[in-house]
Amino acid sequence: MSDVINLNKARKTRQRERDKAQAAQNRVTFGLPGHVRRAAREDEARRLRLFDGQKRKDVDNSENS
Repeated sequence: MSDVINLNKARKTRQRERDKAQAAQNRVTFGLPGHVRRAAREDEARRLRLFDGQKRKDVDNSENS
């Protein structure tokens, strides 16, 4: 014979596991506070502006040929 299983406990255990998985995904997605995400976006934008400012204007020499 097999063991008796309490279906309510099994259902709640499955739901708990799903909730833990969802919480882990949410930690990855929303893990940083808003001010940290905003600062990272601003730093990236600043880095791109500086990088674009360093580009040479005369890179395309085909017009002079």
